[in-house]
Amino acid sequence: MTSLVANNPGLGDESSPLVRIRSLLPGLARAEQRVAQVVLDDPAAVAHRSITEVAEAAGTSETTVTRFCKAIGVGGYPELRLALAAATARTSALHVQNFDGDINPSDEIEQIVAKVAFADARAVEETADQLSLDALAGVVDLLAKANRIDVYGVGASGFVASDFQQKLHRIGRTSFAWTDPHKALTSAALLKRGDVALAISHTGSTVETVEFLSVARQHGASTVALTNFPRSAITQLADRVITTAARETTFRSGAMASRIAQLTVLDCIYVALAQRLTDSAQAALDSGEAAVQGRRIGGRPDGRRRPPSGA
Repeated sequence: MTSLVANNPGLGDESSPLVRIRSLLPGLARAEQRVAQVVLDDPAAVAHRSITEVAEAAGTSETTVTRFCKAIGVGGYPELRLALAAATARTSALHVQNFDGDINPSDEIEQIVAKVAFADARAVEETADQLSLDALAGVVDLLAKANRIDVYGVGASGFVASDFQQKLHRIGRTSFAWTDPHKALTSAALLKRGDVALAISHTGSTVETVEFLSVARQHGASTVALTNFPRSAITQLADRVITTAARETTFRSGAMASRIAQLTVLDCIYVALAQRLTDSAQAALDSGEAAVQGRRIGGRPDGRRRPPSGA
């Protein structure tokens, strides 16, 4: 199997091995998944274990451990140990308390706040660390040249899609957000060469979202996927793939850390796109600001009072 890391700069050597393992976990062979779980459960311990000990803990062979290492983009087990040692050392140096566990029924409100804040902050940090700048630049280029942009998402990703469409619209990009399956499929079927379809799915396996992108691609549109899992079904339909690095825990599945990570990536795309289209984007923003200026109680954002009506 060809390592996806080689084909996706977003999973390159600069990202944490733990981020890569989590993102690639669903696509690994079953025995390799057991090795991955051993590593994720206690990366600091694995950094000091022999390959034989890890294989025994995972109930598999040393050969499988080696295959696992290659599947996640490291040369072999010695390289994995070094990467894990470096990753755990960075965490220790930051004196970060480990809130990676699920929210428990017995947790006090302050523990809930700490765990949620930690998970959201880590989702942003780890997403930024592993984000492929080449892939990001490629998406910005597509959006800058697009005649029309369709943004797709259902569930929590639907809210993210709507937020991104609103940002695109504010800088003068013709864009639409679709969350209803029938409307999305109809719109996708009307796309053509020169248009862009951007689909958002944390798992990358949401049936509706995968179908939206498939139809858009069949009709000639350029396709972009934003997902947490680079070996998921939606990536097979995308010309460009951008990955997040969010971990969902109890009460949070598909709704919180993943949404924060998606918004982070799309904000980066939005700012880079606005920078690319500086003159037209600024003109559109100014026009929009002027249009809503009178809808604010007490005056303008800069603190000055609005002129009296009719002045």
